[in-house]
Amino acid sequence: MPETNNELAIYLNDSMGVHIVESRIAFGELTLLVKRDSVLEILKFLRDDPRTLFSCLIDVCGVDYPGRAERFEVVYHLLSPTQNERIRIKVTTDETTPVGSCVDLFPAANWFEREAYDMYGILFDKHPDLRRILTDYGFVGHPLRKDFPLTGYVEVRYDDELKRVVYEPVKLAQAFRRFDDVSPWEGGSGVLPGDEKASIDEDADR
Repeated sequence: MPETNNELAIYLNDSMGVHIVESRIAFGELTLLVKRDSVLEILKFLRDDPRTLFSCLIDVCGVDYPGRAERFEVVYHLLSPTQNERIRIKVTTDETTPVGSCVDLFPAANWFEREAYDMYGILFDKHPDLRRILTDYGFVGHPLRKDFPLTGYVEVRYDDELKRVVYEPVKLAQAFRRFDDVSPWEGGSGVLPGDEKASIDEDADR
């Protein structure tokens, strides 16, 4: 729907252009990068304006770009059943600067924002219950950050003597292994353990 997207982009730039940093078509949808302090105003306009009526919040998620000064993007996906249109809204932030919570505008954002907080550490101002939702309350770090170690920081186990769950530093039973990525159907160059027992005659009879 490129024509529809372009028309919508022109309309939004005319109506709310002062709040929009960038407007482009990405993956077949209009994508707006907006000022962080203006995101709630933009979302409210998109929900209520008769030309848009984006009344359905599909998703709120985070993206991590560690090399940027504001490493996180918060991405909102909206659907307008009335206009049969979709739109993507983005804002940027860092580890300490909160983004305004849109729970009052879209109640469905409650758990989405909690997940973004849990996985990335993104803060949402005036969220009614901003706490972890997928990891444990004692979990250290935010698993979807690009600098989060694969092993995590602590491991969890149930201590039968203490009769409770305990957190301990990660202890690896073995070091990370390196794989040669050779397909077993194509065969490797080395001899597998046990193959040295087979005789040439036995191979010829097969």
